Amino acid sequence: MGRRSIIHFFFLVILLSLTACTKNKSTYTIGISQCSDDDWRQKMNTEMRHEALLHPGLKLVIKTVKDDTHQQINDIESFIDQKVDLLIVSPNEAAPMTPVIEKAYQSGIPVVLVDRKILSDQYTAYIAADNYQIGKEVGHYAVNLLKGKGKVFEFCGLEGSTSAIERHQGFNSVIRQYPNIKLVYQVDAAWSKKVAGEKMKEALAMHNHVDLVFAQNDRMALGAFNEAQKRGSDGIYFLGIDALPGKDGGIEQVLDNKLKATFIYPTGGDKIIQLVIKILEGKPFNKNNTLYTAVVDQTNARILKLQSDEIIEQENKIGFLNGRVDAFTTQYTLQRYLLISVSAIVVLLIVLFFFLFHAYRSKNRLNIQLEQKNDAILKQKNILEKQRDQLVLLSKQLEEATYAKLVFFTNISHEFKTPLTLISGPVSTLLSDKHMTPEQHRLLHLIHKNADILLNLLNQIIDFRKFENGKLKLNPGSHDLKQQLLDLNEAFVEMSRQKHLAFDFQVLSSADFTFSFDVEKMERIYYNLLSNAFKYTPEKGHITVSLNKIEKEIQTFAEISISNSGEGLSPEDIHHIFERFYQVDSRMAGSGIGLALVKALVELHEGDIQVISQSGKTTFIVRIPFKQTQMELEKDSEKCEMTTTLNEVVDTYRETVFEATEAQDLPTILVVDDNPDICVYIKTILQNQYTVYEAKDGEEGLRKAIKYVPDIIVSDVMMPKVDGIALCQRLKQELSTSHIPIILLTACSLVEQRITGFENGADDYISKPFNATLLQVRIRKLIENRQQLKKIFREQFFSEDDKGRLNVQDKKGFLDKFRQIIEKDISNSELSMEDLGKSIGLSRVQLYRKIKSMTDYSPNELLKIIRLKKACQLLSTTEKTISEVTYDTGFTSPSYFTKCFREFYNESPSDYLKRVRK
Repeated sequence: MGRRSIIHFFFLVILLSLTACTKNKSTYTIGISQCSDDDWRQKMNTEMRHEALLHPGLKLVIKTVKDDTHQQINDIESFIDQKVDLLIVSPNEAAPMTPVIEKAYQSGIPVVLVDRKILSDQYTAYIAADNYQIGKEVGHYAVNLLKGKGKVFEFCGLEGSTSAIERHQGFNSVIRQYPNIKLVYQVDAAWSKKVAGEKMKEALAMHNHVDLVFAQNDRMALGAFNEAQKRGSDGIYFLGIDALPGKDGGIEQVLDNKLKATFIYPTGGDKIIQLVIKILEGKPFNKNNTLYTAVVDQTNARILKLQSDEIIEQENKIGFLNGRVDAFTTQYTLQRYLLISVSAIVVLLIVLFFFLFHAYRSKNRLNIQLEQKNDAILKQKNILEKQRDQLVLLSKQLEEATYAKLVFFTNISHEFKTPLTLISGPVSTLLSDKHMTPEQHRLLHLIHKNADILLNLLNQIIDFRKFENGKLKLNPGSHDLKQQLLDLNEAFVEMSRQKHLAFDFQVLSSADFTFSFDVEKMERIYYNLLSNAFKYTPEKGHITVSLNKIEKEIQTFAEISISNSGEGLSPEDIHHIFERFYQVDSRMAGSGIGLALVKALVELHEGDIQVISQSGKTTFIVRIPFKQTQMELEKDSEKCEMTTTLNEVVDTYRETVFEATEAQDLPTILVVDDNPDICVYIKTILQNQYTVYEAKDGEEGLRKAIKYVPDIIVSDVMMPKVDGIALCQRLKQELSTSHIPIILLTACSLVEQRITGFENGADDYISKPFNATLLQVRIRKLIENRQQLKKIFREQFFSEDDKGRLNVQDKKGFLDKFRQIIEKDISNSELSMEDLGKSIGLSRVQLYRKIKSMTDYSPNELLKIIRLKKACQLLSTTEKTISEVTYDTGFTSPSYFTKCFREFYNESPSDYLKRVRK
């Protein structure tokens, strides 16, 4: 037997096994939604199950709610989702249930309504007793009992139920023909025995006498009967509907003389399933199917009870036998499945043995072939690994060289910023001098212009390094792109005249070009591209710039096109032109990173850039989307710095003699920088408003800060011995200097360094080259903020309610500790500043400067105020005399205490005492 024959045989056995083991699937799934869980509906469910046993392949899924319309709607929605073959529903309420039943019917599911209807004819069939006719039968029976005269109570089913409505209408249609029969009380008892009992209690309280009670089911009739018995109301006829067998059923209640009569309301479970089979099999059926009723009273109740008991017994036997049949069927199925499974396993083992034997025979042949191929692959692999290692080494060396080049450029760029500050400051001041000759002004302007170009190149290198490290962020804002380009064009007008170039700017769209972009980075994009165009365009050439609004891929773009005449670019140049350090013409000056940075800035705006060169014309096209979905909305910390142009460096420069004397009426500033020229320059611009101290490094700065306790400290970051970050950390740890605001100056614009500075207590950051006015404004604002804090300290220091807020502002708890030391020894009139300083760990001078800088009070003034506050408290809360309070708070005499008290509170201690002790 061949391999293919064995495989076919194997799959045939498996297929037969699965077919034999598969249990017959239900042909139809019937979803049943019952509105309640009473005895009547349980009997209906039992009848449907027994009838379904006669129809193999019929699966019943019954869901029951306890008069919960919302839950019944959810159940029917679930049946619709499951796509049942037919739906049987007994609606809890007609109106709310109508839409969902219509939905099921419209989706193609046959719907059979049982017992109750809906407010629509969109259903397949309806089966139930005629509720209207049952109501009439009860009415006629009641008229006969009452002989045409009497008072009647009616307990109805759930309001909105069609069965309740129809039963009432049938009953009422009879008794209203008899004027002497009065329906004195009618109420909704929700089909409930408990509710009916409560309503019967209310009815008997309202009406002293009643002749007959009609309840629309036996449970409500029994509830009303029990309540009447409790109240001793006899002689009342009770009529019900259902006539269910069994304990507490209507038949038993008639035999027990609790009900005068009950009317059979047939459950019809077997009839429902028979109707369902007709519908599913496409046989003829009636849409409306009526089940008939009969009265049960003392004349036939016993016979009916015997018959129903016999039926119940037979149903129990049928249920038992059905369970046994199911058990035998399950056992047979399991045994058959086990037998076929064992057979399948045996066949599988035979097939596996064949394959293993065949594999063993083939293994030797394959091993020889594989060994030969492996030898060839190993040789080729060794060659490829050597080549890969060489490429990795070259790539690593190239990356290291590129990184080293960028690091070198970045570091030297930072170093250049410090001397640029000292070049641009005096030049800007001299340019504002109106007494210079035109030649001097021209030369200074030339210096300023080239310094500005140098700064732009430095910033370009730094930005490119940020881009390489993934640190370059956008600072978006709403700007008019057209106006920005027009403003930037002014810088190139003179150049176009010198080279005799035709420079043309065209706006091809009348649209508004105001949208969100980074104005500084957009300036760098445009400046680089236009500079290149002027650089490579020969004399008497043409440069054309156009701005247009275009639609591309369901997005709107601002398109900037810059074209220039000249030699054009080769395909090789176009391929590499946006690579870093690539230069089209090595004879032309340039860093080789301008266009690489341009491409990075355009892509940061989610735009694109392309270059076209043909027929001696080169065109760069930049497209920026009006809406940039991925734009970084985080504001870069560089936004607060003014490092873009050198004409913002210095506004004024005064030649004065530098003196190190301290002016007592001016705020004090400590400048720490290892570059003496920077110290001189900062002192020059600040000395008219402040007393300025200098330190050449962080170590000296720490000593002078502790000695002088200045109002503010301005420090460089990169310094020998102790750098600016370490200095900031030490100052914030020192008790005497922890409150001093610190501004850090740096030539490095990396965000990480700023974060480190702020984490170590820096209050502000300014990049070099800095704007003198900016530095002055920041110093002034920091001092003003400290003045506001002093005011808050003065107002809150003595308030018990505000101690929490004071501790938030004085993070070291210095003032709180100072007050505690005083209050601990407040009665000591010899308490001195030396004692207080020693207790708190400061010298007398340091204590004075610390207290004065934080509150504007001297320590002695603060001590006196604390004594007066304590005295005021003792006078208002104790029975002590003024003399006792004087000495308890450390004053040397009552007369001195009275003088100080009157000066501070504008009233004498005795007047205050009279006022608070009235």
